[in-house]
Amino acid sequence: MPAPKNTHAAVHYRVEAADLHAHLFHVTLTLARPEALQELSLPVWIPGSYLVREFAKNLQQLRARQGRRALPIQQRDKQRWQVACDSTEPLVVEYAVYANDASVRTASLNATRGFFNATSLCLRSEGQADQPCTLDIVAPENIATSAQWHCVTGLFGLETDAQGFGLYRAADYDELVDCPVEMGAFWSARFHAGGVPHRIVVAGAAPSFDGQRLVADTRKICEATIAFWHGKGKPPFKSYLFLLNAVHDGYGGLEHRNSTALICARADLPRTSAPHTGEGYSTLLGLISHEYFHTWNVKRLRPSEFRHYDYTQENYTELLWFFEGFTSYYDDLLLRRAGLIDDATYLKLLTKTSHQVLQAPGRQVQTVAQASFDAWVKYYRPDENTPNATISYYTKGALVALCLDLTLRREGATTLDDVMRALWQRCAGGPMAESDLRAVLQQLAGRAFDAELDAWVHSTAELPLAELLAAHGIALQAEVPQPAQRLGLRVAENSAVQIKAVLRGGLAERAGMAAGDEWLGIEVQGQGWRIAKLADIALYAGAEKQVTALVARDARLLRLPLQLEPAAAPRRGGKTPVPAADTVSLGVADRALATRWLAGAASV
Repeated sequence: MPAPKNTHAAVHYRVEAADLHAHLFHVTLTLARPEALQELSLPVWIPGSYLVREFAKNLQQLRARQGRRALPIQQRDKQRWQVACDSTEPLVVEYAVYANDASVRTASLNATRGFFNATSLCLRSEGQADQPCTLDIVAPENIATSAQWHCVTGLFGLETDAQGFGLYRAADYDELVDCPVEMGAFWSARFHAGGVPHRIVVAGAAPSFDGQRLVADTRKICEATIAFWHGKGKPPFKSYLFLLNAVHDGYGGLEHRNSTALICARADLPRTSAPHTGEGYSTLLGLISHEYFHTWNVKRLRPSEFRHYDYTQENYTELLWFFEGFTSYYDDLLLRRAGLIDDATYLKLLTKTSHQVLQAPGRQVQTVAQASFDAWVKYYRPDENTPNATISYYTKGALVALCLDLTLRREGATTLDDVMRALWQRCAGGPMAESDLRAVLQQLAGRAFDAELDAWVHSTAELPLAELLAAHGIALQAEVPQPAQRLGLRVAENSAVQIKAVLRGGLAERAGMAAGDEWLGIEVQGQGWRIAKLADIALYAGAEKQVTALVARDARLLRLPLQLEPAAAPRRGGKTPVPAADTVSLGVADRALATRWLAGAASV
């Protein structure tokens, strides 16, 4: 029998699930032709999640050798190392990585499951990052575990066994780190969408999990999305992989070029015993839709600043309102177009998004373009002042997309759907700038949209939601706010009221309340009452407009005078005062107009 061919590339990684209980991967990097002074580095962030996460903190026992000769390693900074070696001889670098983060962003290894993004495990070899590389994924040595475990990734398989372990190929380091790896005893199914094979893998599902329902609904999402971008054409990938980890309580996703890693609550999966799914399942479908849409909008059509990723530091852009916000607009809208939710459910989801913007005082402080740029220090590091100082580029970006789409449809020349497809063509499914969006809008709509983008994206002006929705058969009405919003609070209610955030200019701030306070009770007309939730205030205060709040702060008890009704701001001209509408409801006022928009008709 002839000897097997050596299919290893000049840059080769071997990843072993070395110690499940210690959460340790063992990694071996072999460079066939190293530099004389070979620099190695580990990324500090992963594309799609805009925070410096310092993955090198989990790397340990780093050593290098050529043949049997051990080589000294000089650490250059927190993430870079340098090895002086013979450039004519292969360099072997070995190390371990601690992996105990169950999120979609890093790596995890235990007795039931393994998962990793290569940004957490694979050192980048400077000067060779553009070269093809191979990845050998080795099953755990424990015989009982290895017999049950399978492995799956979006990378191209070269030599793999029936369980999926073995050798994979990547065109370069960028592709390697853009294809997460899942291993374990998971559920798996395959389907086709747009003429392309798709696979969905679910780890951690309960016995009641209805896999057929999830596959059928996911296929509808994929078909609707592919049709959105390409009509009857095929998508820009040869296969696609969904990696879904079901946990007791969790939610999140991270997009990749031909796959996505997802987390959901186990109870949100569809069940064979419950044909009628709840809000949690709709939320999961929205997550699937969001990450799949990202395959086009951010993984390929992407900010010009992301033309080449710099893994060593922050990569700034002001365009996350477009790439995350517009994706957030289309994720639920495509569920409606795919027939997975009805109009009422869609409008409920849109109402929630509207509240997240209207009830954030930070929308009057920070523009959505600034929010995009500041993601690295603000969005992923929220604190008690976040709602007062920032706005989400997800939620306000989605409302900017809504306003843009409804404006285009009202004028009748084009739609945002057409704009997205034209951007794809203009930028050849690659890097784009805001100037490209402005140019396409002018080309398709027949006029410039500079005034709208300057107001909606680059200023803190309010969005014309009510006017534009009304033009498309949707009535936006002011509603009575919930107690927390009326008081200007974000709280946790669990047999006591814990204050998480105090909103700028609200009644609670005027009373002197602060984040971290425990609100114990109120005094009304000389009587004290214990409260366990904010709804108790109305019970005990009755018609009183002024009470005393009893608050615990730093082990001290405080008595704070609290006004329960806001002072109404007078209208211009001295007319009847009208309260600000930060709590609204959306309803269909004209079914024909609403259906044309929600069903994706060309214009209204």
